[in-house]
Amino acid sequence: MIVPTAITLLQPPRIHFGAGCAVEACAALARAGHRRVFVITSPSVRTPADALASPLRAAGAAIETVTGVPPEPTLACCEQLRAAAKAFAPDLVLAVGGGSVLDVAKLVAALHDRAEPASAFYGVNVLAGRRTALACVPTTAGTGSEVSPNALLFDEAAVAKKAVISPALVPDVAIVDPSLMLSLPPALTATTGLDALTHCLETYANRAAHPAVDLHSLEGVRLIGAHLARSVADGSDLAARTAVALGSLYGGLGLGPVNTAGVHALAYPLGGEFHLAHGLSIALLLPHVVRFNLPALPARHAALADALGCATTADLPDRLQQLVAACGIDARLSAHGIPRDALPRMADAGIQVTRLLKNNPREVTRADALRIYEAAF
Repeated sequence: MIVPTAITLLQPPRIHFGAGCAVEACAALARAGHRRVFVITSPSVRTPADALASPLRAAGAAIETVTGVPPEPTLACCEQLRAAAKAFAPDLVLAVGGGSVLDVAKLVAALHDRAEPASAFYGVNVLAGRRTALACVPTTAGTGSEVSPNALLFDEAAVAKKAVISPALVPDVAIVDPSLMLSLPPALTATTGLDALTHCLETYANRAAHPAVDLHSLEGVRLIGAHLARSVADGSDLAARTAVALGSLYGGLGLGPVNTAGVHALAYPLGGEFHLAHGLSIALLLPHVVRFNLPALPARHAALADALGCATTADLPDRLQQLVAACGIDARLSAHGIPRDALPRMADAGIQVTRLLKNNPREVTRADALRIYEAAF
């Protein structure tokens, strides 16, 4: 065995997983003695969020619930909710929602009692420490934000996505309850699930891949590949929902120690300039970036192909394209409002995401990025 490089694994001290687990997990939060709880959620899941906060309320905690996080969270939204949290002075931030809600909640928990703007903490390990407890309950499967040290914001002035990456953003408690995902509409099930699949795939086929992450990543690919289309076709299929949620959790665990690569890097301009939802941006580019990467890391791509039931490694991009189609997604950039004349400036923007491109199995030049966008057009 080749001696692996050193790695630091970051994950919440407590992870609850399984259908129905959220009820007891939130009861445990109530027993921990939190007195002021700031709940960040979305209108679509306000009812379950209120139910999850009820044990805390019954234990005498003051509860303040806010909504208003857009599908692609912005710096302005983060600052607005941070100001609301500062006025409330919570000792626990409870996030119930999709990845956007979770990302903003993580930043609110870490920054509400600081003077600096959130933009001061862009980058890796710029943010040090968090004094407020943080619990995250994803209602999508998903971004893996509930177990990762990452939070992403769209910076309106920069017209670009910016990342805050710090161990301080790893929640204290992650509560992954697939029963909370049963009402997720098919389109969101598809795009968030393909994002989760891509986390697993990219943390496996990655220059920084590590044996300690590989096991989760490859199993996540198997789980999501086998069950995502079922979840899209029948949202009430709890077994399929559970498999996809577990795969999403596995993908999230790899984001801190390894992180993603070319698919995510080239997807950022779609969200930045055209405000496409993150999962949709990923779905549109996934088969094309994998086709580009296929000559590199052949053993790893072979394992991914096997995990997705392909007869040969060469079939992997087509299998991914078939899965995107089976999820009901029109996988052409042109079908989602992207004009052809935008492709060159998207290539310019995409190759600037070097913190992810350095992980990609193959070097991506501007010409390569442009060809990938053209193939996806």
